[in-house]
Amino acid sequence: MKLLIVALLSLLVFLQYKLWLGEGSLAEVWRTHQTIEIQAQENAMLKERNAALDAEVKDLKHGLDAIEERARVELGMIKKDETFYRIVE
Repeated sequence: MKLLIVALLSLLVFLQYKLWLGEGSLAEVWRTHQTIEIQAQENAMLKERNAALDAEVKDLKHGLDAIEERARVELGMIKKDETFYRIVE
C-alpha cells in the first residue's frame, strides 16, 4: 500500500513538474501567446502604414494635384505669375 502511494505521489510530482516547468509548460505557452499578441499588433500597425504608403504612391502616379502639393510644400516651388508670401511669427 505504501509503495503504491509513493508511486502515485512520484507520478503526481513528475506530471506537475512537466506542467509548470518542463518543455511546453503553461508558462512557456503564456509567453508564446504574449509574443504572438505583440507581433500581431506590430503587423496591424505595419499594414496600416503600408496601406497609407500604397495610397500615396497611387496618388502620385495618377494625380497631378499630389505632385503639385509636394512641389509646393517640400521644394517651395510656385507657379508662373504667382507671388509667394511667407508669414513669420
